[in-house]
Amino acid sequence: MISDFDEKRTINLLKRLVETPSPSGYTEKVMALITKELDEIGVSHLKTNKGAVIATIKGVDTARHRLLTAHTDTLGAMVKEVKEDGRLKLAMIGGFNWNAVEGEYCLIHTASGKDVRGTILMHKTSVHVYRNAGSLERSAENIEVRVDEKVTDAKGTHALGVEIGDFVSFDPRFEATDSGFIKSRHLDDKASTALLLELIRSLQEQGTELPHTTHFYISNNEEIGYGGNSNIPVETVEYIAVDMGAIGDGQTTDEYTVSICAKDSSGPYHYALTQHLTRLCKNGDIPFKLDIYPYYGSDASAAIRAGFDVKHALFGPGIESSHALERTHVDSLKATAQLLHAYVTSAMME
Repeated sequence: MISDFDEKRTINLLKRLVETPSPSGYTEKVMALITKELDEIGVSHLKTNKGAVIATIKGVDTARHRLLTAHTDTLGAMVKEVKEDGRLKLAMIGGFNWNAVEGEYCLIHTASGKDVRGTILMHKTSVHVYRNAGSLERSAENIEVRVDEKVTDAKGTHALGVEIGDFVSFDPRFEATDSGFIKSRHLDDKASTALLLELIRSLQEQGTELPHTTHFYISNNEEIGYGGNSNIPVETVEYIAVDMGAIGDGQTTDEYTVSICAKDSSGPYHYALTQHLTRLCKNGDIPFKLDIYPYYGSDASAAIRAGFDVKHALFGPGIESSHALERTHVDSLKATAQLLHAYVTSAMME
């Protein structure tokens, strides 16, 4: 219920999550934050070999389990090449357009543990020098990182500890406005992660008895396709991916409701489970939108492809301008929190 939703605490947690760099493949720090939160809440959890964290709350029915997942890994890049002038070429991590990060400040995470500041720019940026600066293709060939150190050649950049394969994270630029909007990179899927952690905290604080043993799977490789496709308890019957709703032309999803996905690029989600979610919204007066995401995949669909025999569904807050400068509204977070609570406290479908 909305009364169970702690807006200030959720937003503060979300801010800490998005400000912890975690491009796919470089998620140790954010997963340590997750572990610390779960330890403070006092819920049992385990860490997988891939680095994911799974927390479990025992329910009345221990034979048929539920699993909900959200992911902490984000878009990012790796150093592909140290150029002769000391600047860096990048290799993309995850699916985004280069124009979405042009002009963004970034961190280069060196193997020594030192972070080096930089800015992502076109090689030909200055309109005072390059007549075609605005029309050049935004591509890996033309995009580079300007390193914020006194370096003019590759030797100088290497002396900083920067090497091929170092991870590069994008500054999130988190802002919570007085009008209720939350603007930041990486709301996909740290908004859902914050909501899952706050759900766990609420259930523990209130001593809520769940009808079914429920697992909360915080994955760390979703953006590259294999986050939640292993370590799924054999008792799991229902698998819910809690991930962003995609907003754009032809979509019903908005920033003020919870978005329930009926189908994405992997195919339809489980019809009966999806209908169960919509009934929970209707019966609980939870604002929601049903939608189809044409170019999208989730950890739930990854689990299905991996061969797990589960009923799968997907819902989450609506995120504007996904994989770029993202935005949502606290109303969407509230609606998603409501559906999360309604779902885990509901009886499983027969």
